[in-house]
Amino acid sequence: MGNVVGASWKGIDYIRSKPLHVKNPRTEGQVKQRTKFNLVLRFLQPNLGFIQVGYKNYTNKKSQFNSAMSYILNNAITGTSPLDYEIDYSLALLSRGMLSSALNGTTDLTTAGQVDFSWDDNSTDSNANATDKSMLVVFNSDKTESVYITEGPDRSTGSAIVNIPDSWSGDTVELFMAFINEDGTLVSNSNYLGSGTAS
Repeated sequence: MGNVVGASWKGIDYIRSKPLHVKNPRTEGQVKQRTKFNLVLRFLQPNLGFIQVGYKNYTNKKSQFNSAMSYILNNAITGTSPLDYEIDYSLALLSRGMLSSALNGTTDLTTAGQVDFSWDDNSTDSNANATDKSMLVVFNSDKTESVYITEGPDRSTGSAIVNIPDSWSGDTVELFMAFINEDGTLVSNSNYLGSGTAS
């Protein structure tokens, strides 16, 4: 009605004003925000299924994807202009939660077509359990593609293998891991385990 629009999202009814015509849609501030948004979008889209698990407890009036987008935009973008914006992967959480995180996680990329993950068994720490499942991500930042696992080997196992496409050989990959408890109610913050070159 008039300048007011009614809608419903995720069972929430709301009203908003119609958007005003933007006379100059490419102001410096808008260009900066769009550049950041597109940068994060290219990172998150290939990891959508992982994020839906990793941000499951951050869905109050937001989708998991929007929660992850907001967190990374606000906490993990470096650079001062659109020409040098980058994601600081060490600050870019793909999973957020109260479960105990991985301890001393490492990776090995020397075997062709796979990434070997390993970690220390800290199942006696805080709220960790031996049966927590590992969650693992291999993000190819050259091709903007990902391979991920949301129910990998148990925390007590201490290692896992993620198979990656042969076509990734020579590409840069960014590596992350987290945990989810056995009944799926708790997840940990993700740990960034660094980058490497796929074999």
